[in-house]
Amino acid sequence: MAIENPTNEKELVQKCLQGDKKAQEQFYSRYSGVIWKICLRYSNDEESAKDVFQDTMVRAFQKLTEFRFEGSFEGWLRRICVNQCLDAIRKDKSKWQDSINDNHEEIESELKTDDPLAAKQLFALLQSLPVGYRTVFNLYVIEGYSHGEIATMMGITESTSKTQLFKARKYLQSKLSKSNF
Repeated sequence: MAIENPTNEKELVQKCLQGDKKAQEQFYSRYSGVIWKICLRYSNDEESAKDVFQDTMVRAFQKLTEFRFEGSFEGWLRRICVNQCLDAIRKDKSKWQDSINDNHEEIESELKTDDPLAAKQLFALLQSLPVGYRTVFNLYVIEGYSHGEIATMMGITESTSKTQLFKARKYLQSKLSKSNF
């Protein structure tokens, strides 16, 4: 008897592999929010995020047969997404070379409110980081990778990773102190 609405990861993956359209729709609705947030964190704009999101979902379906049920499916999917984001960044290596200068775009005026720091405001602040800083910050602080792992993933040295993180933190501290939080 076919499972109408797979509830656990294993059933869902198995049904997707069998070509079950409802399971594929459930896969999309269950994981698209998580994937979308990751894409936005690493991308410069919503259009870039959409491209990486699409690439991630396609890649996930292509690699579904490789998932071995040895860990969290969501974790496996997140790793695919992060790798797709890094691939997109690597394609435009000039973005990695971004540096902060006096002409860098200022954070929107909404950050200068007396309201507590909201998720939307924090996101805007993180998005204002140059690509290299933002990428290392995301990988180290949010994803939990070590500087050695980041260096390998990004094709940079470990000291470059540490420097990028240091500069990202310094930049964020500067912006936070200017925003009256």
